[in-house]
Amino acid sequence: MKQRASTNLFTFFTLYIAQSIPMSFFATALPVLMRQGDYSLFVIALLKLIKLPWILKCLWSPLVDCRTETVADYKRWIIGAEIVYALLIFVVAMLRIDTHFTLIIFLILLAFISSATQDIATDAMAARSFERRNSSLLNSIQSMGSFTGSMVGGGFLLLLFHRIGWSHLLPWVAIFVLAALLPLALNRKITLHERTNRQKATPRDMLLFFSRKQIWRQILFLTLFYAGLIGILSSLSPYLVDRGYRMKEIGAMVGIFGVSTGILCAFVTGLFIRKKGKLRSRRIISACILLPPAYFLWLSQSTLESHALILIGIALIWGTYGMASTMINTAAMDIVRDGREGTDFTLQIVLTHLSAMIISLVSARVGDLTGYSGLFAMELALAAVSFIFVLFTQPFRPEEKEGI
Repeated sequence: MKQRASTNLFTFFTLYIAQSIPMSFFATALPVLMRQGDYSLFVIALLKLIKLPWILKCLWSPLVDCRTETVADYKRWIIGAEIVYALLIFVVAMLRIDTHFTLIIFLILLAFISSATQDIATDAMAARSFERRNSSLLNSIQSMGSFTGSMVGGGFLLLLFHRIGWSHLLPWVAIFVLAALLPLALNRKITLHERTNRQKATPRDMLLFFSRKQIWRQILFLTLFYAGLIGILSSLSPYLVDRGYRMKEIGAMVGIFGVSTGILCAFVTGLFIRKKGKLRSRRIISACILLPPAYFLWLSQSTLESHALILIGIALIWGTYGMASTMINTAAMDIVRDGREGTDFTLQIVLTHLSAMIISLVSARVGDLTGYSGLFAMELALAAVSFIFVLFTQPFRPEEKEGI
């Protein structure tokens, strides 16, 4: 039993890595290149729009739910989407970024549609493969896979990009995306819990999700929980550029050191949630989220120039982000409806992506107008609002026999 669980966890780990590596590379390399080209923080923040498919994916998540019943169904969706993802990356590799920038952005959008579809099917299969009461390890794997992809894509690949360039690097990224499908293709140990609700999922289920009693608690939780981190994360690379760091150094500091801290904290948080419980864990993590914006606000006003102080800030922001992501995934997995696993989980994660995009744009605009001190002060205020909400509001708990 333990061997089967370990095999399944590894399979999901590779799937989350596969979807994350290319996205992390594009999301990290392009802002650095744009900042070096003297683009404003607000224009760089607009690049977040390439992740629009990950916000709109809830629109086709019911299609995935209604056409998946067996493990083979999920495998067809996941493998098909990843093959398209890899092919589009191959095409992007053949284009020059300095002369085909608009076309590259368009192709990246299409690639992200494929990866978002893979994510819907992967999350739904994960929800049906593990007991939701004890899903914190799975939720750690979700965060760890995403962060490992960020470390490779935004760290090691950024260093390689500095050495070998766009056209030589991306084909290997595409090959890795395909290779990451092997554990899923070879895994014969995945079993799914039977659905009690046999009705097919429909687009109407998205509206029914929001009609549940007291669902506003979950919506506000998802919107606010790591609002105090997102603006800092999205502006971290430009901030380091302005502090005099080069792309190679940023790749090592953020993409390797920072994300490694996030991976470690995501793993520890899964164990912590199992031991201390979900309610206590979310309150403790919410309090921890106050630390990074407070630290960066102090750092922006300090006259001290120290590489070690920058590294401490990077560890703080990524460590708390790893903790918060695991908590978000756990809370979202807890309330998915039977037969609507992909739809419900996707809707909740989309809410976090949408709020993150809005916060990134607003914080970047604040940074352009008031400097980094104003940006960090805004993030600290958001973290304080989130902490007060979590401290005084009970989590959303759906009734066991709630109607679908």
